Amino acid sequence: MKTRQLKTQLFLFLVVMLGLQACKTSRTPTSQPKRSVETPTRPSTQAPIPPKTVTPPPPKEFYRQLPISIPESPREMRAVWIATVANIDWPTSSTASFASQKEEFIKLLDYYQALNFNTVIVQIRTSGDALYPSNFAPWSRYLTGKEGQKPNTSEDPLSWMILEAHNRGLEFHAWLNPYRATMNLDTKLLSPDHDFFKHKDWMIKYDTKYYYDPGRPEVRAHLTEVIREVVKNYNIDAIHFDDYFYPYQVPKLKFEDQASFKKYGQKGQKLDDWRRENVNILIRDISQMIRQEKAWVQFGISPFGVWRNKDKDPKGSNTRAGQTNYDELYADVLLWMKNGWIDYLIPQLYWSMDYNLASHRILVDWWDENHNNTHIYIGNGPYKIRDNADKAWENPMEIPNQLTYSRLATHVQGNAFFSAKSMYSKNRDVADLIKRNHYQRPTLPPAPLASQSNSILPTQVQMVPHGNGFAFEFPEMLGPDVRFAIIQTAGNLADLQGHTDRVEWRKIHVDMTNRKTIPVLGSVHSKYVSLSFIDRFGKESKPMVFELNPVIP
Repeated sequence: MKTRQLKTQLFLFLVVMLGLQACKTSRTPTSQPKRSVETPTRPSTQAPIPPKTVTPPPPKEFYRQLPISIPESPREMRAVWIATVANIDWPTSSTASFASQKEEFIKLLDYYQALNFNTVIVQIRTSGDALYPSNFAPWSRYLTGKEGQKPNTSEDPLSWMILEAHNRGLEFHAWLNPYRATMNLDTKLLSPDHDFFKHKDWMIKYDTKYYYDPGRPEVRAHLTEVIREVVKNYNIDAIHFDDYFYPYQVPKLKFEDQASFKKYGQKGQKLDDWRRENVNILIRDISQMIRQEKAWVQFGISPFGVWRNKDKDPKGSNTRAGQTNYDELYADVLLWMKNGWIDYLIPQLYWSMDYNLASHRILVDWWDENHNNTHIYIGNGPYKIRDNADKAWENPMEIPNQLTYSRLATHVQGNAFFSAKSMYSKNRDVADLIKRNHYQRPTLPPAPLASQSNSILPTQVQMVPHGNGFAFEFPEMLGPDVRFAIIQTAGNLADLQGHTDRVEWRKIHVDMTNRKTIPVLGSVHSKYVSLSFIDRFGKESKPMVFELNPVIP
């Protein structure tokens, strides 16, 4: 009985289990589908593991501005004349391609920049011609080989020269000869567009050249417009005249301007006084025109070195020059300075220190005493070195000694050298002496005494790392008043404040490419940095001083 009951229970258990298995098999497919990546998984009840985090240290401060002041940059005129007439300095070949002429000009600029010069005085009108496209004069044959022939380039040579000078921190003074119309009497060399053919009544033949008649009002008006064209169209720093006013006198040869004197001279006026007044009017008119067009453009003149000899005038110099500004060239230089018509004067003192007829030493003293509130720079003549009857020029120290003497004069503020090739093509040993003894550090040219600058120069700037150096960034584009940035770097503040030889000095031209950011290449002495700006008038802003990578306590 008990056995039967056990069998019956076992049978019922097996039946139930088989039924359950049959139901499970009918609901489950033979293979499981793969879960899509988008199929949500059941949220885990386990807390997530937080990511590993590291709090970075605060970034090192790149720079800080220091509340200190340093003196403005030192100033001294260091100029060189680049003569184009007769291809004296540049271009040395008028028939060379403009590309090769450009290369030659760049080498010339680089050489004088390396000597720490700061100004080039470039002759752009030699004798009724132009080294730029002009409505008043034909192209110069000294540039293109034939007068009136356009150079084979789409560039404006003058615009290009000015930009190359400015890119090297050099001022560009545009040198024009107003009165000289031709270099010889061969008029077949002249373009039909030359004033000789267009205004023959303006011309006076004298010795081996033709000259514009200074006594004619229409000549003065024409010459003023010639110069206005340059002032308006070009980014020059100055207009410059040399020593050719009325021509140097030739014995027993008369300058035939009697017809003009008869027509325009005042009753009772002497011929000499009338001639001087003619030149005075031109200088006055050009001065006024420049100030009306661009008040920041300077007007400078480099006259013959002797105003008058003492035997003619007790106010004159103790010299015995054969011709003088006042008496033979009819250039009343002292009046121009007294009336404020010119910004600077460079008397051409091309004699040795103790030359018996016109001592360089005596004349430096005389011009220093007669400065008339005008910047005086001394014109030096290195073209005479080892090439003159005066044996003093055999001494390579003659020019360095002259520079030393110039610096002793209270009102003399620099020098200009005639001409570029005299220390570029030869006499490089003298140029090296000048740099070693006088031009060790760069300087700015003197600012004009009559500066009308009211420029607003930037005072807000930040510095950022840039390449292997840094850059100055400005909140707004720098305005047109800003012409240059002066950046100085030094290893310590004492050098920076003292403008010592250990300071690296850069004068950077500010053009349309860097009016928002000025990159500065790396420097081995860039612990301390100063930044200032030069406006169009030559005025320098107060330098801002920065410390790079400062140690912050």
